[in-house]
Amino acid sequence: MFRPNIPTMPQPTGLVTPPTVVEPTAITPAAPTPPAAGTPASAHPAVQLTPSTTLALVGGGTAVVLVVGAVLVSMLLAVAITATSVAVCAVVMRSLLTRR
Repeated sequence: MFRPNIPTMPQPTGLVTPPTVVEPTAITPAAPTPPAAGTPASAHPAVQLTPSTTLALVGGGTAVVLVVGAVLVSMLLAVAITATSVAVCAVVMRSLLTRR
C-alpha cells in the first residue's frame, strides 16, 4: 500500500520511422543593391505635429500617467491595509497567548 508502483516504459507500437538526417547547405550572400540615384530625399518629416495632434498627445500622456498613478496608489493602499490587518491579528494572538 505504501510502496510506490513505478510504471514501465511502454514499447512503441506500429510503424517506427528512423529520424531523418538534415544535410547542411552553403549560404551564398547576395550582392548588395545600390540605392537608386534619381530619387530625391523627402523634404518634410514623416510625422507632422499640428497643434491639435500635440494637444491629443499631451492629453493621452496625461491620461496614461493618471491611470498608472491610480493603480500604483491602490496597490500601495492594499499592501498597507493587509499589513495593518496582520499587525492587528498578531496583537490579538499575542494577548490571547499571554493570558494562559
